[in-house]
Amino acid sequence: MDHLKFFTSLDALAVGYLLLAWFGIGYVIERPLGSRISTSVLVANYRKQWMIQMITRQPRIFDATILGTLREGTSFFASACLIAIGGGLAAISNAKKLSDVAQNLALDAPEIIWEVKILLALLFITSAFLKFIWSNRLFGYCGVVMASVPNDKNDPLALPRAQKAGDLNITAARAFNGGLRGIYFALGSLGWLLGPVGLLVSTTLTLFILLRREFASTSREILLRDEG
Repeated sequence: MDHLKFFTSLDALAVGYLLLAWFGIGYVIERPLGSRISTSVLVANYRKQWMIQMITRQPRIFDATILGTLREGTSFFASACLIAIGGGLAAISNAKKLSDVAQNLALDAPEIIWEVKILLALLFITSAFLKFIWSNRLFGYCGVVMASVPNDKNDPLALPRAQKAGDLNITAARAFNGGLRGIYFALGSLGWLLGPVGLLVSTTLTLFILLRREFASTSREILLRDEG
């Protein structure tokens, strides 16, 4: 119980702020409030159009290549998360060295305090790993449905199946984006190693980066450019 004195009300506030930001930013990005939609939602509309254009494309090697590239991305990040999880568990098992480094920086605290702070980062990394794995599987489902889409646009099954493929593609991308946000917040959570103020600052910085890239980036302006 003596360890609890190292966790103050400011620590609780900072962790609560971090978790609220994690859940909240995902909701705002995927379900924008008002007329200003996110880059992710804009790209989702192009994913729908991609599947419709695919109906009459001959051959469909181009579409298969793009989908394969998307799946490779999910596999890469899932593997990276596994490595990070292993590194985090190794750090926890050897928290004495981390505690010694902290003492040199005048950040004196018991080893269990550092273990808890590393576990918080691992929470986000683990969530990201699961999302990347699910995204990979959904892209696989999308590929199967794409293969079943008739090439004849007059076929009554063509458009409904293309729309199904589009919805699966968007769902897979949503999981992938959630995994990326998990990595962002895992890095942000490391600010807690510097104390609750460090966590508040790093969380705010993470929020700023995500909001800017989704709602005020150059890529968003390009996607909104008039095509008329």
